[in-house]
Amino acid sequence: MKVGEENGRAVNLSYADHGSGTPVVLVHDFPLSGASWEKQTTALLAEGYRVITYDRRGFGRSDQPATGYDYDTFAADLNVLMETLDLHDSVLVGGGMGTGEVARYIGSHSSARIAKAVMIAPLPPCFGWDDDNPEGIDWSILADMRQEIRADRFAFLKRFLEQAHNAEVLGGTRIGFDALRAFFAVAAAAGAIATHSSIAAWTADFRADLAKFDVPVLALQGDYDRIMPIAVTGDRLQKHLHDLRFEVLEGGPHAIAWTHAEEVNAALLDFLR
Repeated sequence: MKVGEENGRAVNLSYADHGSGTPVVLVHDFPLSGASWEKQTTALLAEGYRVITYDRRGFGRSDQPATGYDYDTFAADLNVLMETLDLHDSVLVGGGMGTGEVARYIGSHSSARIAKAVMIAPLPPCFGWDDDNPEGIDWSILADMRQEIRADRFAFLKRFLEQAHNAEVLGGTRIGFDALRAFFAVAAAAGAIATHSSIAAWTADFRADLAKFDVPVLALQGDYDRIMPIAVTGDRLQKHLHDLRFEVLEGGPHAIAWTHAEEVNAALLDFLR
């Protein structure tokens, strides 16, 4: 699916569209691809939903341009998908970084095609510290991450994925080591520019986007999320969303869609009914 051009050549997104019924669009986390939703895709299809996954530009099987790694562009890419497939009364589900697309899409393109929204391990409302955002993290953390990527992208990805899954605690139980290796292979295949530039996108301020939400929202987050700490992210959503169901998964890491898939799927399906 064409979403733009670079030097006269099309920039295409890879997507999958399966099943029938109410459309559920799944927007993946950093640094993976739409395939990372396999535990949710299986559960949703079994319950009669139409499931659409896609790979963000620069990741998975999508093209890897040198530009466009900001939330305005990510939301515009998502809008092309929504319009091309002509989706209506759909459910927009984001995981981690993908929750930024959910927020910016509704903030910029409205909820006309959306009936409900879900944020799993949310990035909004505003991740970084500022004078009017004293609860945010120090920006130097993101700068350090980008430096690590420049120094050794593969070493960074291994550490990041281990932290996202709290592998030293949950490895071998809630996530197998083969799965971690598979996730690393997907992440390593992403574009180097995309991996580096996407971290900078996390500086986006979504508070104005959240103010435009007029659909019910489900937010799920682990209380041991080391990537997007719950005190900075999920706990603060209640101040910005008037129709929010927020559920905390005890002992959950950032990547709860895999490590706590049964709990996530149960909450997701209950919310969709």
